[in-house]
Amino acid sequence: MESVRSGAFVPGLALAEDTHTPDVPVERLVSDTMMIKDADGRDLIIMKAVRDENGDMVASDVILPSVVVATFRNVAERLGVVDLRFDINVPADITDSRWQVRLSPVMHIMGDEVTLDPIFITGSHYRAAQLRGYERYARFLDGIITDTTLFIRKNELELFLKRNLPELYAFREDSSRVSDEMWTSAFGVSGAEAVEYYTDHLRKRMNARRAGKKDKMFRRYVKAPIRTDALRLDTVLVSASGDISYSYVQTIHTRPGLRKVEIELVGGIYEEDKEMCRLPSPGMLTFYISSLSSFAEDRERFLDKVISRRVEANTSCYIEFGPGKADINENLGMNAYEMGRIKKNIRDILEDDKFDLDSVVITAFASPDGPASANGKLALRRAGAASEAFSNYTSFLIDSLCMAGDIPKVSFVSHGGGENWTMFERLVDADTLIPPSDLEIIRQRMEIKDPDRREASLRPLSSYPYLRKNIYPRLRMVRFDFLLHRKGQVKDTIHTTIPDTVYRQGVQALKDRNYEQALEYLLPYRDYNTAVAFLSLGRDHNAMDILNKLEPTPQVNYMMALIYSRFGDDRNAVQHYLNACSEDRSFVFRGSLDPEIACLIKNYNLNLYDQ
Repeated sequence: MESVRSGAFVPGLALAEDTHTPDVPVERLVSDTMMIKDADGRDLIIMKAVRDENGDMVASDVILPSVVVATFRNVAERLGVVDLRFDINVPADITDSRWQVRLSPVMHIMGDEVTLDPIFITGSHYRAAQLRGYERYARFLDGIITDTTLFIRKNELELFLKRNLPELYAFREDSSRVSDEMWTSAFGVSGAEAVEYYTDHLRKRMNARRAGKKDKMFRRYVKAPIRTDALRLDTVLVSASGDISYSYVQTIHTRPGLRKVEIELVGGIYEEDKEMCRLPSPGMLTFYISSLSSFAEDRERFLDKVISRRVEANTSCYIEFGPGKADINENLGMNAYEMGRIKKNIRDILEDDKFDLDSVVITAFASPDGPASANGKLALRRAGAASEAFSNYTSFLIDSLCMAGDIPKVSFVSHGGGENWTMFERLVDADTLIPPSDLEIIRQRMEIKDPDRREASLRPLSSYPYLRKNIYPRLRMVRFDFLLHRKGQVKDTIHTTIPDTVYRQGVQALKDRNYEQALEYLLPYRDYNTAVAFLSLGRDHNAMDILNKLEPTPQVNYMMALIYSRFGDDRNAVQHYLNACSEDRSFVFRGSLDPEIACLIKNYNLNLYDQ
């Protein structure tokens, strides 16, 4: 123990042997030589080779295993996840049959510390002591009575029944046939009260006290509970003669800005669940995370836009009129609020620095009660009344704001919209209080062309009073159409370009590694960034269809190398990778970050040709 405390023996934390590559079998070997063309069109022969003792390259079909001693590794994110692989090594010198070694990897990710599932190395004597504790606790539990009928003094109860109520005693084998009323009539007490009288209460209380000690006795007997939850490994060590190695794999989901993850190992040695000593830290492993999202091009796209000189805006208000009346009473219903809203719209337009108000077209409507011809004239008079009211307000507003010399006179045009059957249909369809049977009839009656006959056909309906009270008043609306023009613009139309915000959102989603959303934005464009999104989602054929139509830039060649490597076509993969490297030297270093290219570099010693 002293040698462990002094740090002479330390648990090991090492990178796992790099034999796992997502989507691409790293150990894939091709025994024949490969001939490709370089950037100048010359033939280039590539073979699996190693340097001999003289430094010369010689062909080789065998890759010897190597011992990983590095403390960092580049890992690739694919489909939004990353696998962190490392080995936890426990030397025999820090194990003992009496001990339990507890080791927990701690992940440092973007400022957060996350403790991963621990591993336990348990000595045989330590586990035996654990099991003995569970056995003692089990014997304690066996002493707790769970069948409450065992507390009843059955002999005394049966003797009482046999002597005093033999007809009930005859049912002792089937007590379900003895009703509580029979008990009560015979003894003046209920069956429950009789059972309670012949219950051994002292014994029952003693059993209850024993049951209440379960948690306390568990802690007394089971000093070192056996973990079953949130545990990666629990290995019983029978003999302390050998080292133990555990290959740990932790899968994490990537997030925007994630560039690296660090892993450290903390732990201690325990005896009877008491920590005897803390184990020294073996150091930190660092995983640098590469992602295809880094290939996203931060380019802008623009849309053509036609700017018209004339602009229209419209709104509606619900002005309540008296029956058959056309004059506006601001004190009636919600008229004051509705008219205030329209006045604010007019004021906002007049004060706008981009538009001038040319004219306002006011269209008024009537409800269908009464003759259609009269309602048409009434609607026109109401439009005229609204035009006069708001025309006066506009003139007053221009004068009060000293704007008379800045804008031309605003004209108001009145139109009568007649009976508002279009709004009637929309309101009826949206109303949930009209009986379905009436609703179906109303839809049929709307086919009647004559508006007076149509309205008359609705009167027999049970819901007609509801229509008159709740639907008809909302049909007496006034619509305002504002006709504007842009200040300073002489031409009727101007053609210009504006940034494509949808494309910009797609590129940002791609950078943030939100690939599904990125593809949703970028799919209509089918350009290089769309191909990167497809490739990030593993949709390689879709990505290749796009890349084949693009100019073979270094980025495109590198993407093609990734795809061909995933397809198992090493010849084309190597060709495209070397083409990318010949035009852009950064891809020589990038290749080791992507498993699809790293396997080519490893299998064919590609970077040796670059020395």
